[in-house]
Amino acid sequence: MLCSPVSNLKPTRKRNVKPKLIHFGLSLLAAATGLMGAVGQQSTLFGATDSSGLDRTVLPIKEPTYPESTVLDARDAKAPPRFEVKAPAKAPNVVIVLLDDVGFASSSAFGGPINMPTLDKLAATGLRYNRFHTTALCSPTRTALLTGRNHHVNNAGAIMELATAFPGNTGIRPNSVAPLAEMLRQNGYSTAAFGKYHETPPWEVSVSGPYDRWPTHSGFDKFYGFIGGETNQWAPAIFDGTVRVEAPHDPKYHFTIDMTNQAINWIQAQHSLTPDKPFYVYFATGACHAPHHVPKEWADKYKGKFNQGWDNLREEIFAKQKQMGIIPQNAQLTPRPKEIPAWDTMNADQKRLLARQMEVFAGFAEQTDYEIGRLVQSLSDMGELDNTLFIYIVGDNGSSAEGGPEGTYNEMMALNGIVGNASQMMNHIDDWGSPNTFPHYAIGWAHALDTPFQWTKQVASHWGGTRNGMVMHWPERIKAKGEIRSQFSHVVDIAPTVLEAVGLPFPKVVDGTEQLPFDGPSMVYTFDDAKAKDRHTTQYFEMFGNRAIYHDGWVACTRHSIPWLMTKLPPLKNDVWELYNVDQDFSEANNLAAKNPDKLKEMQDLFMKTAEKYHVLPIDDRRSERFDAVIAGRPDLMGNRTSLTVYPGMIGLMENAFINTKNRSFSLTADVELPDGNANGVIICQAGRFGGWTLYMKAGKLHHEYNFFGLEHTNIASSTPVAAGKHTIKYDFVFDGGKPGAGGQSVLYVDGQKVAQGKIPKTQPYAYSADEGVDVGMDNETPVSSDYQERDNKFSGAIKRITVDVKPVNLSDRDQKEIEEKGDVKEIAED
Repeated sequence: MLCSPVSNLKPTRKRNVKPKLIHFGLSLLAAATGLMGAVGQQSTLFGATDSSGLDRTVLPIKEPTYPESTVLDARDAKAPPRFEVKAPAKAPNVVIVLLDDVGFASSSAFGGPINMPTLDKLAATGLRYNRFHTTALCSPTRTALLTGRNHHVNNAGAIMELATAFPGNTGIRPNSVAPLAEMLRQNGYSTAAFGKYHETPPWEVSVSGPYDRWPTHSGFDKFYGFIGGETNQWAPAIFDGTVRVEAPHDPKYHFTIDMTNQAINWIQAQHSLTPDKPFYVYFATGACHAPHHVPKEWADKYKGKFNQGWDNLREEIFAKQKQMGIIPQNAQLTPRPKEIPAWDTMNADQKRLLARQMEVFAGFAEQTDYEIGRLVQSLSDMGELDNTLFIYIVGDNGSSAEGGPEGTYNEMMALNGIVGNASQMMNHIDDWGSPNTFPHYAIGWAHALDTPFQWTKQVASHWGGTRNGMVMHWPERIKAKGEIRSQFSHVVDIAPTVLEAVGLPFPKVVDGTEQLPFDGPSMVYTFDDAKAKDRHTTQYFEMFGNRAIYHDGWVACTRHSIPWLMTKLPPLKNDVWELYNVDQDFSEANNLAAKNPDKLKEMQDLFMKTAEKYHVLPIDDRRSERFDAVIAGRPDLMGNRTSLTVYPGMIGLMENAFINTKNRSFSLTADVELPDGNANGVIICQAGRFGGWTLYMKAGKLHHEYNFFGLEHTNIASSTPVAAGKHTIKYDFVFDGGKPGAGGQSVLYVDGQKVAQGKIPKTQPYAYSADEGVDVGMDNETPVSSDYQERDNKFSGAIKRITVDVKPVNLSDRDQKEIEEKGDVKEIAED
């Protein structure tokens, strides 16, 4: 059944509490007196202590000092009141939903073509925000959302995997930036996070930790989800807390369904055991980030609905947005950039493939909204929906153009700088979105789903990269129904909004560290007044050199790089700036730079001053090459080691926690014992179906297979089975040298004797997988090779140890210089 699960929401009951403190109405008082009007004043909202005598501005809240007792017998003494920290009386539950890579114009609630009935219903009984902004990329948006501070203040200038040595980009959240979850947890809330996290530095994702920046050490009592930037929805890399767990072996399994079940189960159990204790749930789906994985029946609901192409779709969305009042009547539709191909330039086969890409994405988004509907329905059934501040953020950035001009059946190719073409993918048109693909749609669809704005995800200079729809729903407090709010707002405003809504002050000190203030104001002032004056008046944006500054209705911006073009970039100082009066020009359609150079200069100066304040400088426009920790200058768990020994039971070792074997010669030496001459199973492997390598045995024969993005497989094997007993198995890869991604010789040895040899024509230059790691003794998630069974491939022998030895990176001087100087990554990867 594919209908919405929230069609019959039940009336909800109020939480059964007997409050000692009455905080109801304080948020209104604060708004009326302007106490929250200035950023950084949150700690004064309720004074140093509340009426119970608790000082909530210092966390953890100090336990009282008890007088010494002189009474010998406990029967003759009276015990003091038990010290217990509780949330403010009548404090609401808080649920924050964050979708991934869903642009402003995607959903039906904001004029888009994708049916999202849960979002529609929440908007109809809540508030829709049409000038809400993100950072243009996932990790930065998430850390700003979770802490209320700008992404560079969190040292998250880009995704965690691209961290560098510069302040503002180190990937390490400072202790002076306590997350909202920790503030709520230490004030009496139960807290949980489900789905995508992507805030943990990749070199800390191992059993060695530290775990300080994992969800369960960042304020969340419970975490169930994946740590990296994306995961295979059919075979995800899941952590429960800090423990890697395997997804159920169910042919109907899908991660979005799983995470929803987990969230509902946790909320129900928490409410059952502690009905008077409010909860905070962060529900961040992997959808709709690539891979676009969804059951076929959801995609088929959209069959034929995108045959008109992306250019006509933009026109349709634009008209619908005006009809709904999502955008002003005088808004203009910005032209398609020349770098995005016109739909009419595609041939018939390309159009057929491209239309299917969009059908799958639309089905993926609708399925996700359906699962969120199940979460909403569970809150309603429990009687908790009315007193839940439910914030539904429709995307962590603009729609993603990372799939290239014609999309890609394997998104890892795009992340390695390799642009796909339709001729490679036509054989996947019927199973697009299935477990056999790891797909991403074409850039034209991303642009259409960011209507009416320019550009897409990663392009922080323009609203197409940073404007997202958002809905707030809280029946007990928000009385306006179905209204639109147009105050300028940003993702850093969410944390202060929550604190004011629940009646808590900003903590000046958390765990002994003085806290940096929030970088945005609360949005509670918008709840009752559609025409309230903006309180968020200045905001910078920066991502990969694309940058902008908003101030009092004006925007100055410059687009420096384009997500799908991994080419050498011009010097930052040569970038051409644009100027827009966005109070009058909603979509940034009329560039006033030439007409008003003085205003442009004023805004450029403001950008530099703001960039200095928030550690945005120096700006780093490198992308793919920053996957290399040495080039980027970030920590590498392996450091300068050239040898790593691994043991049985070490599974799911993420790529950044394993020794780097790319673009260099290396060897694997395994000490094994075989039970017979018919040994089977995986000895060691890295990654999975969409790229990687594996050393395994089948029917007693030794094999090595290199999987190049799922497109080309090079398999070598011994001609005869290996006898029972103890053996030393060795694999050598001799890199050809030259450009990243070059091939090399593949050689197998048993007890020092060469048993097989072959040529690998090319290799993956920068990354194998965002979620599948190295497994010893098995191949979890998806299999690297189709020569053995998925999930039923455990090594039948015994492994004592495996040693990986690597040689220095062997690139030519010219190619190394190209990388270091931001050379043509696409050319390097494809040659």
